[in-house]
Amino acid sequence: MQIVETLNEGLKRAYEIKITAKDIESRVEAEVKKMAPQVNMPGFRKGKVPANLVRKMHNDALMQDALNSTVQESIEKTMTDNKLRPAMQPSVNLEDGYEPGKDALVKLELEVLPEVPTPDVEGLKLERLQVEADKKTVDEALQKFAESQKQFETAAKSYKAQTGDQVLIDFEGKIDGVPFEGGKGEGMAIELGSGRLIPGFEDQLIGKKANDEVLVKVTFPDDYNVEDLKGKDATFDVVIGEVQKPKEAKADDEMAKSMGLEGIDQLTELLKGQIEQELNGLTRTHMKRKLLDQLAASHDFDVPPSMVEAEFSQIWQQLEQEAAQEEDAEAARKEMEDEKEEYRDIAVRRVRLGLLLSEIGQANGVEVSQQEMSMLMQQAAQQYRPEDRDRFIQYIQQDQMAAAQLRAPMYEDKVVDFLFDKAEVTDRKVTREELEAAIEAEDEAETKPAAKKKAPAKKAAAKKPAAKKASDDAKEEKAPAKKAPAKKAPAKDAAEKAPAKKAADKAPAKKPAAKKAPAKK
Repeated sequence: MQIVETLNEGLKRAYEIKITAKDIESRVEAEVKKMAPQVNMPGFRKGKVPANLVRKMHNDALMQDALNSTVQESIEKTMTDNKLRPAMQPSVNLEDGYEPGKDALVKLELEVLPEVPTPDVEGLKLERLQVEADKKTVDEALQKFAESQKQFETAAKSYKAQTGDQVLIDFEGKIDGVPFEGGKGEGMAIELGSGRLIPGFEDQLIGKKANDEVLVKVTFPDDYNVEDLKGKDATFDVVIGEVQKPKEAKADDEMAKSMGLEGIDQLTELLKGQIEQELNGLTRTHMKRKLLDQLAASHDFDVPPSMVEAEFSQIWQQLEQEAAQEEDAEAARKEMEDEKEEYRDIAVRRVRLGLLLSEIGQANGVEVSQQEMSMLMQQAAQQYRPEDRDRFIQYIQQDQMAAAQLRAPMYEDKVVDFLFDKAEVTDRKVTREELEAAIEAEDEAETKPAAKKKAPAKKAAAKKPAAKKASDDAKEEKAPAKKAPAKKAPAKDAAEKAPAKKAADKAPAKKPAAKKAPAKK
């Protein structure tokens, strides 16, 4: 085997690896000897089949396996001998026209991780903005919770339904006078003014009484979730079975006990705990952003272009999805294009911070334990069908890059916690409004490196969750139910999402086709 370096420029490396025909042939012969004792062939006792016949039977497969394994070993040797730490999955190409009995020429191209300067974690100073979950805040949350548990009571038969009331209806939908599939229902409860149904449906029930028969005329939206109904005019024969008025929302023992709690005091404590958890999360977000700002300002080194491009592609794809949902999608895309370089700067910052946090973690013994990794796999597996969960876990266990991606957020949090402990932290009491304003100011602040200042960078493209499924009641409504909108997660500074990963597995690799994760539910 001969290994020749053909490129060493910045973080780019390239090698030509010559694998001799003799090396491949010797591996084939070794495999023939290994499998011959197990081969059955008519006219021969087991294990007595001549090696030349074994080879004749399996020559093509043996040659391919020998070539593949030799190439893999040659790549591993090249990586080890040259102490290479790949930033992304290396490019491996076997020269076209390889024929058995001839030497094989393999071309290996990759980008390596940079030598990260020893991170300076001394002298960090952070301010922790703290918000107290006071009685007023808890009482307001308790009242809102009570209102969310809205209950209704039957109104007099002469009572006319108003916005905020609930009506129980039977209905049958028709298009051009013909009933359509899924357009019929009985006893469906609708809160008027909730916007649950397609536009105009609820409005036509206001002012109606119990036992009234109403002909509701509507047009299905162009983006309705049933293809055959999009943009169609329809009528619904509706019978109002009952009109119900909302009860006064009271946060008391009765409400708490109806939820299986001991009383209002227990409910109050539960809500207070949730508020404190939320406020602590906001405090941590602000501290983390300030911490990353300090690290970014005090460390500057080259980062692999391939990692930057992968990070930028992820940001850009998210921005395109968001722009498509804007009223003026064309203007949103133009704004994106105008700020393209700023988003690329954000990608550079993300990658640099990821490498930096990884270096800090390794230098200080930060790691994700096997037990914690098992917990992460079990949690992630819940996204898949029960029958696919074991296969997903096996996939993560076998694919180092996939495991690195799963491990990364917890690893980053651990490194951040380590740095919090190292920093000099001062506490300051603030209101929730002040804390949220501080975080918003961070969102609007520049996120680009100081060396290339322009206009403030736009807020980061945070990942949005998929559109939430409609409730069980909404599913049963079928035709009149309005399509559930996708809910956007709050945008977050892209530079805060630094992908801290261990040095050996910094960047996600493209997954082999044979190891595809199971389809999600």
